[in-house]
Amino acid sequence: MTLNDSVKVLAIRHGETAWSLSGRHTGTTDLPLTDNGRRLAERMRPALMKTSFALVLVSPMRRARETCDLAGLGADAVVEHDLMEWNYGAYEGLTSNEIKERSPAWMIFRDGCPDGETPEEVRTRADRVIARARAAEGNVALFAHGHVLRVLAARWIGFSAGAGQHFLLDTGRLSVLGDYQGSPAVVTWNGAVVG
Repeated sequence: MTLNDSVKVLAIRHGETAWSLSGRHTGTTDLPLTDNGRRLAERMRPALMKTSFALVLVSPMRRARETCDLAGLGADAVVEHDLMEWNYGAYEGLTSNEIKERSPAWMIFRDGCPDGETPEEVRTRADRVIARARAAEGNVALFAHGHVLRVLAARWIGFSAGAGQHFLLDTGRLSVLGDYQGSPAVVTWNGAVVG
């Protein structure tokens, strides 16, 4: 994936962690990147260095901050708590299969998490980030997490938070949100950085 001057918002999921590798829901648990996660983050640097950013926002979680630093934008980053991953509550650290043993029909984008956040709460946070990004005079980079970025993409194009279920997002990936003839658009989603 290469970037160009028409970029508006880069939504960047942090690199791999031990829990993302094993499929464990990682919201508030503050894990570091794996060696592979650090490599993924470092591979973003050349592409990101070719773009100027008016605003760089990063989740306060270590995995997002470490990705931001390794990708070369840490010095300009501002911690944004609204970019925290979904609070999984009672489901923190569990895999989807383990959760479905307890609640077979569970879907995070519809049901949220017991003792954690609802889709509406995550939507509200995503909407605040979008407002801040749209107010910036230039390109914006957002370093965050899988589920919150999926909600953010859905909200960017005017869909419900639940539509985030349709935006699969791997670790260490760049996505671009922009517009098409004045309408919000997903320009690139789940893009791998080549190099």
